[in-house]
Amino acid sequence: MSSDNLVEIKDLHFTYDRRPILTGINLSIPRGKVVAIMGGSGSGKTTLLRLIGGQLKPNSGTVKVDGEVVNEMSHKELYALRRRMGMLFQFGALYTDLSVYDNVAFPLREHTNLTESMIHDLVLLKLNAVGLRGAHKLMPADLSGGMARRVALARAIALDPMLIMYDEPFTGLDPISLGVTGNLIRRLNDALGATSIMVTHDVQESLQIVDYIYFVSNGQIVAQGTPDEIRNTELPFVHQFIYGEIDGPVPFHYPADPIARDLQVEARG
Repeated sequence: MSSDNLVEIKDLHFTYDRRPILTGINLSIPRGKVVAIMGGSGSGKTTLLRLIGGQLKPNSGTVKVDGEVVNEMSHKELYALRRRMGMLFQFGALYTDLSVYDNVAFPLREHTNLTESMIHDLVLLKLNAVGLRGAHKLMPADLSGGMARRVALARAIALDPMLIMYDEPFTGLDPISLGVTGNLIRRLNDALGATSIMVTHDVQESLQIVDYIYFVSNGQIVAQGTPDEIRNTELPFVHQFIYGEIDGPVPFHYPADPIARDLQVEARG
């Protein structure tokens, strides 16, 4: 019997050039849920996505996806696993020399032996799901930021993945595009019966669509909970992050001596 969790990370440690990035991470992503990973810049959120996708290997600990240990897979096994994953990169990362249609068709041509007529229908269905079937002939340069993100989302779901990962899906979007993208992430996850992991800084939009949140700080999980639990938290770091407060555990000023010592001003008696 399969586990209720699609992704399980246990006692994970990872370093870049001897610099600790993640230290003892433990988290689980239930099947069918949308889970957010939040935290400050450089806290290791995107690194977690790369470890789940097998782009990186941990120094110790395990990363399991659908019961398989990702960091022990062969290249062939990893390639097969990635066929069941979708990834939405920051700013979309569309192929600039390919049309909207060919961007979405790319994973279908790469990973399947489907006929072009079948690919044609699937591409238009995926683009229709994100509201951009009429834009299939356009080039990425012709798209707004919000449209490009939706095309990238159509490409991410082209193979009906069991797991979809989003790296800062709301960055640079205007309020309307942000709302549309958030709604699509939720609806597509539920329609596909998929599981979604979303790395994001956009607190308010995320709290409206996710089922659970993990907070990462200094390479560790420092808080977790449902949206309501996170909104009502008494943990100082999480409260400061959620409400964008200047004063709190994360200081405004980088550590320094008192300013009077640095200013070239003679003391007055």
